[in-house]
Amino acid sequence: MTETLRVVAAGDHFVLPSLITAAIAEELREHPFTVRELELGWPLEPFGAVSEVEEASDSEDELIGALRDSDAQVLVTQMGPVTERVLEACPDLRLVVVCRGGPVNVNLDAAKTHDVQVCFAPGRNAAATAEFTVGMMLAALRRIPQAHELLAGQGSWEAGAAYYTYEHSGLELEDLPVGLVGYGAVGSRVARVLCAFGARVMVYDPYVHGEIHGLRVGGLDELLRRSQVITLHARLTSETRGLIGARELALLRPGAVVVNVARGPLLDEEALCDALESGQVSAAALDTYAREPLPTGARLFGFADRVTLTPHLGGASRAVAEKAARIAAAEVGRWARGEGLSHQLG
Repeated sequence: MTETLRVVAAGDHFVLPSLITAAIAEELREHPFTVRELELGWPLEPFGAVSEVEEASDSEDELIGALRDSDAQVLVTQMGPVTERVLEACPDLRLVVVCRGGPVNVNLDAAKTHDVQVCFAPGRNAAATAEFTVGMMLAALRRIPQAHELLAGQGSWEAGAAYYTYEHSGLELEDLPVGLVGYGAVGSRVARVLCAFGARVMVYDPYVHGEIHGLRVGGLDELLRRSQVITLHARLTSETRGLIGARELALLRPGAVVVNVARGPLLDEEALCDALESGQVSAAALDTYAREPLPTGARLFGFADRVTLTPHLGGASRAVAEKAARIAAAEVGRWARGEGLSHQLG
């Protein structure tokens, strides 16, 4: 008789434990299993932020208790802190599946030491982030949030109607030169959508070869000089941290628009504020920041009439939570059947 697989579904209020359980039930229809559901509190880091695992998280004891009480072999989680202490305390644990694009909440060295396999869920939020990027771009180009605030927030039709003038009206995407810095899963989707709008799409990504949507540009400086709008889609590495700073912003066409729904540290926020102040950049739309949560009194708040700010929501949609649960459950199924894992680290 096949041994019952023991799983802890440590979800949260985005990737719900019930979503994980339902996906596992669908995947393991012919394999006996038990699931212990656990809803962890939201960590200090916002959804999608990049950070190393916190070795002193308040959720450690809760996670250890659930894993030990159920003698769990498998943990599926999005934000649960899989620390050295957790791994040491749960010797039955053999597989950790993280419902994120990378297992940043897992101590990978400790997992290797304890012979625990680690998987993740790449691509779960590419469509959501691409759609959000285009939405933010349209919001910045057409001043949609500002017009909404004037009418709905202040009740002033007349003030909002000021955008119906040549001087204050926004730009449209058709025929607009838009530069994409990065052409991965998100950037490529954004490019396809912008081409459908009729934008003049240009792409800079030295690591991508083959066919692309838009015009491939050989250098970042050339892309910036030719762009009225730039949108960032590069991975955050030691080489790309601070990729767009004062020098790069000065290369843009005067009155350019900057969009960042990728990673905050790709963009020098102080340099952006300087460019907004001088008029070199006319508007910006940001969903990610160098420090998250964005500190009270941040300089960016002083440009509310020209900047659209959202709290790292680009990858947050119901479909993302559902996809993440399904990708994770598929890995659990492969592991239970003794098959190779598709998205494994370590």
